Amino acid sequence: MWGNILWCVIGLIVGLIVGFFGARIFMKKYLKKNPPINEKMIRAMMQQMGRTPSQKQVNQVMKAMNKAQ
Repeated sequence: MWGNILWCVIGLIVGLIVGFFGARIFMKKYLKKNPPINEKMIRAMMQQMGRTPSQKQVNQVMKAMNKAQ
């Protein structure tokens, strides 16, 4: 009886750990394939604020965004 309960608890713990790391890997791949923001979005956002961004400024913002992830 106690053996069955122990195996269930161990199975649950292993399943949670595997599920966590599996979801983490999936999300990293998804975000790498579909980034939440790109250069066109940054350029449009800066133009809406009344600035004409240079490529250097766009690159700096992209680098900062990637560093924050």
